[in-house]
Amino acid sequence: MPELFTVLTPRDALRKLLDHLPAEIATETIPILDALDRVLAESLAAPGPLPAFARSTVDGYAVRAADTFGASEALPAYLTVIGEAPMGRVPAFEIGQTQAAIIHTGGMLPPGADAIVMIERTQKAREDEIEVLRSVAVGENVIQIGEDVKTGDLLLERGRRLRPQDLGGLAAIGVAHVTVAKRPRVAILATGDEVVPPDIEPAPGQVRDVNTYTVAGIVERAGGIAVPRGIIRDDFDALYQAARSAIDTADALVLSAGSSVSVRDMTSDVIGQLGPPGVLVHGVSIKPGKPTILAMCDGKPAFGLPGNPVSAMVVADLFITPTLWRMQGLAQPITHRTIQARLARNVASTPGREDYIQVRLVERDGEVWADPVFGKSNLIYTLVKAAGLMIVPLDANGVQEGERVEVRLF
Repeated sequence: MPELFTVLTPRDALRKLLDHLPAEIATETIPILDALDRVLAESLAAPGPLPAFARSTVDGYAVRAADTFGASEALPAYLTVIGEAPMGRVPAFEIGQTQAAIIHTGGMLPPGADAIVMIERTQKAREDEIEVLRSVAVGENVIQIGEDVKTGDLLLERGRRLRPQDLGGLAAIGVAHVTVAKRPRVAILATGDEVVPPDIEPAPGQVRDVNTYTVAGIVERAGGIAVPRGIIRDDFDALYQAARSAIDTADALVLSAGSSVSVRDMTSDVIGQLGPPGVLVHGVSIKPGKPTILAMCDGKPAFGLPGNPVSAMVVADLFITPTLWRMQGLAQPITHRTIQARLARNVASTPGREDYIQVRLVERDGEVWADPVFGKSNLIYTLVKAAGLMIVPLDANGVQEGERVEVRLF
């Protein structure tokens, strides 16, 4: 049967979809404890300095640096110990000439002190007197007021995906809540008379639903909220009603199966009735996943994925992942972790398409080798057994054994 769609390159297909995404980002304000991996919706400036007081970076003695000049093990400086700087409080005394005070890491410098002598550079001379065995400079072993962050400094920019250290930094400066992009809700519909839930024993000719669960995992990793909407039989009206209900209550829609050219495939027609502009792309120059559908329906992205599990997962990662991050206003694209490896066997390809080959990683003679896991695109365990994907570029007709390749890790 002749193909009825025109393929685009993956880059052009994604760009066409992203160009139709609305610019507005839905936001919410949440505690920083709940903000890991969320995308910041506003830039943040420091409300005050950090630290707010001069503090010690070591255990030792708070001193006036001038009182230690010239000190050495042969000719130590003698200082009188007048007290101990309390942790969490302002010292109630001032350091005068030839005086010192015990101080601990993080403690506030007493007034008059401008440096810290490490305890290892001192020794007791008497009960209230120490010998300083090495001189210190002004500011040595001290974090000054505002040395980390000054009042008004830009802390984090809008569009940043918040990491654990970002949350710690916000806590340190007193920011307890942040405004972030809302997580897009993604409705997922599986289709097919032959598809049953995973807890059902399939009858002859039936298969368990795989794609709902792999796609849901990809959605969650991309910051979205997966909303499975069940399995719909091969009936146009039933599929349209389910898709209509799903997209009306979500921010995006994924239809699994029914995207290739066949008299039974209705995904394109259904999506075309969900709102303008409708289908933007039907066919991408990749293997697996050529009959992919990308659409925009009244400002909401919709995806028609191939039914084969390998194809569905590759396509979801290529197109759903960047779309969801864009919907959250991410400033920098999320890149996959990759490694370099040598190819363990020849891989053939056809120029004009990108091939995604699942590979195992094995160590041989001190090098990492990528061993292709060949199998048809309806075999989910080719992905389960793989560590990542090797990409054969559009203009290549294959890769030879022993060549270095880049593996995009799962």
